[in-house]
Amino acid sequence: MKNFEISVLDLAPVKQGKSIHDTFQDSLSLANHTENLNYKRFWLAEHHNMESIASSATSVLIGFIANGTKTIRVGSGGIMLPNHSSLIIAEQFGTLESLFPGRIDLGLGRAPGTDGLTAQALGRNPAIINQQFPRQILELQTYFSKENSDALVRAIPGEGLDIPLYMLGSSTESAWLAAELGLPYAFAGHFAPEQMEMAFKIYREHFQPSKQLDQPYIMACVNGVAAETSEEAHKISTTLFQAFINIVRNDRKPFAPPVDDMDDIWSPMEKSMVLQKLRYTFIGDQAEIEEKMKDFQEKFNVDELIINSHIYDHQKRLRSYEIFREAANSLSKA
Repeated sequence: MKNFEISVLDLAPVKQGKSIHDTFQDSLSLANHTENLNYKRFWLAEHHNMESIASSATSVLIGFIANGTKTIRVGSGGIMLPNHSSLIIAEQFGTLESLFPGRIDLGLGRAPGTDGLTAQALGRNPAIINQQFPRQILELQTYFSKENSDALVRAIPGEGLDIPLYMLGSSTESAWLAAELGLPYAFAGHFAPEQMEMAFKIYREHFQPSKQLDQPYIMACVNGVAAETSEEAHKISTTLFQAFINIVRNDRKPFAPPVDDMDDIWSPMEKSMVLQKLRYTFIGDQAEIEEKMKDFQEKFNVDELIINSHIYDHQKRLRSYEIFREAANSLSKA
């Protein structure tokens, strides 16, 4: 089993009884905490029209987190590129990289990050997404290149800066594109596990080296809930389960505190649907987390594990990331 990096995905979760200001302060606290624990990167994800997620202005929030930290890489996991013009994103991330040199990542996805009606409000045209998305990535690479200095349209800031791009995916489509363009590939196993194994296979087999990357680099996002005891971990994981029940029911309310028994909340059909979506969720004490990480790595052989943790109590969320760090360290010494 090869060693792997660990990183953070933060959706800026809004909790019942808390303000969005509280949410942002908790995100900064988490970023500082995981920086001290030597996590590799801290990513924020673009979502819209959801009471439970406050990371809609992703570039702005990245700046806030980067300004409050010192060494951890900060970036998008991801920017939903068809929601924006390529030039605007090049300028925004050029600005971020100029402010925080060598610390900014630009992860890119094609999904809307929201519902259909909001996607229309964002100006997306679903009929051309599959053609638009690859073209926009090439546009970004052009705007960031030194060679674009003679062009009539330039990204300033942005031009000539070394801002690494990452391809995000929740199906096999982006695996093909990431392989073709020679970009690192991150899969959303925390909510769409069904095609992850096939996507990694496609990416590895069809990868073409690029200026950015000479061999495949695979990142997998999973859900993680760790605590001192297995019983406590399973109790606090009910916040995550309730969040996914809300998705099933199209109810976007803020994240709820833990409950004693999920069977009081979900039906057998809903339970089956949620557990299928949460197939790659690591819940337990440190020994259990180590075992689950080991099994996952032996199966997928990833370069980096990105951990998304929906825990209502902020201090318990911080502790969860400590336990994941301890588990990863233990595995690296085995």
